[in-house]
Amino acid sequence: MDYLDDLVTSSGAAAYCLYASSDEPDMRYLTQFITHDPVPVIKKPGGKPIIIVPVMEVDRAERESTAQVITRQQAGYQEIIKQERDPYRITAALIQSCAHGPVVVPPGFPLALARALETTHPVILDSQSTIGQMRSIKSAGEIAHITEAQRAVEEAMKNAISLIRAACVKGGLLHYNDAPLTSELVKSTINTTLAMNGYTAKDTIVACGEDTAMPHCTGTGPLLSCQPIVIDIFPQSMDSGYHADMTRTVSKGRPSSAVCELFEAVSNAQTLGESAVKAGVSGAECYQKVRDYFEEQGFKTDTQGFTHSLGHGIGLEIHEHPSLSPVGEMLKEGHVVTVEPGLYYRGIGGVRIENLGVVTKNGFDRITQFNQEMIL
Repeated sequence: MDYLDDLVTSSGAAAYCLYASSDEPDMRYLTQFITHDPVPVIKKPGGKPIIIVPVMEVDRAERESTAQVITRQQAGYQEIIKQERDPYRITAALIQSCAHGPVVVPPGFPLALARALETTHPVILDSQSTIGQMRSIKSAGEIAHITEAQRAVEEAMKNAISLIRAACVKGGLLHYNDAPLTSELVKSTINTTLAMNGYTAKDTIVACGEDTAMPHCTGTGPLLSCQPIVIDIFPQSMDSGYHADMTRTVSKGRPSSAVCELFEAVSNAQTLGESAVKAGVSGAECYQKVRDYFEEQGFKTDTQGFTHSLGHGIGLEIHEHPSLSPVGEMLKEGHVVTVEPGLYYRGIGGVRIENLGVVTKNGFDRITQFNQEMIL
């Protein structure tokens, strides 16, 4: 918490303040508490974060949270509501009962609550998203959570690819159990596998044919033979809250020579990208090496080609610091990042391959253990 304390002190503030539910990763990171309703969190230099909860939540919060827990009544709620009825002003008064001065807040802090706080003390914006930067360096325990999530992803991917491999071809369509094999059925298999292992999945991608030229098209309808099928799985643990992320591109039968060329280039770029990742190297450098490689191979990028970043950090959010992009920051030991080059062309399709690993002083310690076979 030293970075947060230093920020508060250097800003001339009394405390750092959040107002969020545990859907907000910064709040969950600071308190380890799960709540669907937003609550105030106040972090003063040298002390534990303070979380203000309703009386009905205090026993659970004291058992589960790493923060100091107080009730709204202990923060003066009954006296405050004698003078104030506006909910934002009430919450501001609860916060000030602990902060006693100016507060630093993250970029996503509610504006209405900031305005209420400003009636008594300055509110200072943490434009650098300090907690997000803190979250980007993973502890051994966090890496273990991400690794567990990745193993669940690999089981789900194995089941999905097994369905496609076992399918027969009728009239250019894949069939399984005498019915067309659809994107929806494969996604259901993936999401069911994840749920059985304690993970929730949202917007799982199983896209086929020309749909694969749109990187985030989730896919729909029957799957085709001899066409690229992009499968991208990125669930969150119901228990720890941590994510994993993996993409594979497969085809039932040999696809066109153009798709095969895309796959070979992306596979080589994957190897190049992983070799570039290392503590002390910027995410921008890693991205540029892969982009330069693609262009050297004749895969020019404008509105098509390599149209997204090379990768991103992962943790309590599916996309977090650092970025492997044109503006990617310096990589540090303990960052956990994806490396996911892709090429996308209308009229041909798209190919993406994604692995996950830990940034070390020596390179990229890959967590992903799944093969990259395309033709099934």
